[in-house]
Amino acid sequence: MLPSNLVLYVDAQFASPYAMSVFVALHEKILSFKIATVDLAANANHEANFAAMSLTQRVPTLVHDDFALSESSAIAEYLHEIFPGTPLYPAEPHNRARARQVQAWLRSDLMPIRQERSTEVVFYRPTQLPLSREARAAAEKLFSAAESLLPENSENLFGQWCIADVDLALMLNRLVLNGDPVPERLATYARHQWQRASVQLWVNQQRPAL
Repeated sequence: MLPSNLVLYVDAQFASPYAMSVFVALHEKILSFKIATVDLAANANHEANFAAMSLTQRVPTLVHDDFALSESSAIAEYLHEIFPGTPLYPAEPHNRARARQVQAWLRSDLMPIRQERSTEVVFYRPTQLPLSREARAAAEKLFSAAESLLPENSENLFGQWCIADVDLALMLNRLVLNGDPVPERLATYARHQWQRASVQLWVNQQRPAL
């Protein structure tokens, strides 16, 4: 691994989809880094030491030497620009812009899915609660966009893998891994992305009981 002075602050449950995204990005860049956990349930992200370091008082926060950066897509873009290795974003400008759009959209929309299919169903256990009408509508919106984005006979959104594939697969897997109906092409895509070595390293983290 390339030498680097990097510390990644993540949630103590290893359940944040955004912390996962940065964790995967660091592994794809083949960077050595330390992990520090923050107990969000105890509001540790608002304690003075962490608040002084993390501008938004959120995880993930990445510390690189004396520079601290929060917000996962900003961190991914920073890693893409600063370090060699696997590209995190497409080289072609339109595709690169689209990948960033996908990331921004998944972080700002589809709230009914995020609420009713939290990442606890992905990393801990599924729920038996049916999706609400609002969540089903959000799922249809997700499926429509993903079907439009994913080329036929492709395992990735833009030909080559990029970090947006991880984020989209995670959103789909909130449904797939809970047993909710998902179009087979999208379910296959999400399962394929889930088997990527860097993703499996996060999936297999030791998690405390809820």
